[in-house]
Amino acid sequence: MADSTVMIRVAFVGKGGAGKSTIAGTFARLLARGGEPVLALDSDPMPGMPYSLGVAVDDCPIPDDVVVPGPEGGPRWVLRPELDAAAMIERYAATCPDGVRYLQFGNLWGHVVRLQQAQHAWSQVVSELDRDRWHVVGDLPGGTRQAMFGWAKYADTVCLVVEPTVKSLHTAKRLFGVTGARWGPSRLVLVVNKARSDSDVDRVCERLELPAAAAVAYDEAASRGDRRGAAPLDEAPDGPLARSVEGLVAHVQSLYSSI
Repeated sequence: MADSTVMIRVAFVGKGGAGKSTIAGTFARLLARGGEPVLALDSDPMPGMPYSLGVAVDDCPIPDDVVVPGPEGGPRWVLRPELDAAAMIERYAATCPDGVRYLQFGNLWGHVVRLQQAQHAWSQVVSELDRDRWHVVGDLPGGTRQAMFGWAKYADTVCLVVEPTVKSLHTAKRLFGVTGARWGPSRLVLVVNKARSDSDVDRVCERLELPAAAAVAYDEAASRGDRRGAAPLDEAPDGPLARSVEGLVAHVQSLYSSI
């Protein structure tokens, strides 16, 4: 484990279906097994992360009444005066296996105003997070929009999850732009997912001109569990996916060891 005073703040991005939610949730659980406090932040409207965390949370974003109209000249919406980031986590974050706390912001509530309220609540929570209290593992929606608009601004490390397909590689190339954003992360880490051979990994690395920090092997048992909504660490705890993500956790930790 990295020095406990240096908190890891990582976000997972990639094309929809590339498996980033599965990896993000597995990463969060493995990180928490070292005894550190881990907060999983989910802004993806498709609820993939809770299943990989092993918690039955589906279409259950923060309640409507946590936000109120903001002050004149300020944000349109703010958290209720008695709420701050710590209180939001305490009251509304689900407790998952291995002690991960999970806070969901992304699911659509059926009306654009409610979505805007959730976005403002998310922004305030992220800005007020105690940087010395939590390791943060975030899952963004598939594609480029949220990543480019700063929804990973809490992260100093972005894990770009790519499967060996043309469409996934195309999205990955566009996501390279996050490094030049105003909020841009300190480091971009390539994760090749669903790799069935070394040639899959080599092809992705060659196309993106970036070495892979981790090659997450295709895991049939984990995939079967995923189709049933079962977490990889519960379905195949010693399988290729779990072992590969364990290596990814160690790699990301090593990036912080010299800070």
